[in-house]
Amino acid sequence: MSRKVLIDCDPGIDDAVALCVALFDPRLEVQAITAVEGNVAARQATRNVQVIVDQLDPPRYPRMGAASPPDSSSAVHGRDMHGEDGLGNAGYEVSELHHPRPSDKLISDTVRGAPEEVTIVALGPLTNIARAFQRDPELASLVGRLIISGGSPRGMGNITPIAEYNMHYDPASAQAVFRSPTTKTLIPLDITNQVALNLDFLDQLPDDSTRVGAFLRRIVPFAYRAHRQLLGMEGIRLQDVVTLMAAVHPELFHTTYMAGDVETQGALTTGATVFDRRPGRQWRENMEVATEVDAPAVLDGILRSLQEAGRQS
Repeated sequence: MSRKVLIDCDPGIDDAVALCVALFDPRLEVQAITAVEGNVAARQATRNVQVIVDQLDPPRYPRMGAASPPDSSSAVHGRDMHGEDGLGNAGYEVSELHHPRPSDKLISDTVRGAPEEVTIVALGPLTNIARAFQRDPELASLVGRLIISGGSPRGMGNITPIAEYNMHYDPASAQAVFRSPTTKTLIPLDITNQVALNLDFLDQLPDDSTRVGAFLRRIVPFAYRAHRQLLGMEGIRLQDVVTLMAAVHPELFHTTYMAGDVETQGALTTGATVFDRRPGRQWRENMEVATEVDAPAVLDGILRSLQEAGRQS
């Protein structure tokens, strides 16, 4: 039986690869894809969701939600790692929807349409999720599960020394979602970084005669160049694809219940995720946090899923 999912994302090369997996996986029924500002500005994020769905032409078209800027954010986009357009400067053209539904409204409608059955996979900043919960206070208790890509229990960051990008971009929304009564699973940076995709990953992508293969072979090489030039790394880390695999293969992740929150201010600490692990802990546990991952099995799962996506496209 397939799982109903809504994917909230800020495409982003890693988000795009995750969507290639999700839209063709028979275990997932992608009800909707909602765009959020993050790696790229709101309008470009909305456009990129449309580009990805148009290029892949999946068996079932999801509903799509439009991003709008957060009330406040770090305003640091991911163009260096993802290109000016977020998709490796591939320059795709697409006919933009004239009256797209706001992402937070679509999240609310989707969850309300199947209470306690929809898993939300949040691959970007948590702006849309927080707005949906604010719009509809009962909604948080109706989400089946919220799987969040971001944070770091070990205090390791990728945008500041201690803050992960998604948390840092809109920390107020992240804090609101962390404090919500939703059933949550956090897939943090120290887990996703354990899954390394070396150069041979490019050779294992679907053939460019397929829609998925042609799309990936056009955008993914930019990620390798960016990782090498900016981070001195020969391989790449695709944080959001690993997070999606937690929805497909939860058995490959070991989780621990923790009490977590997000710092919203401080010159050095904005966006840091904080966990109370004192012997006399005073905070209430509010989420599962992935603490171990079978990295080889996750990598194998990603490759198998992409090959299957290629066969279907």
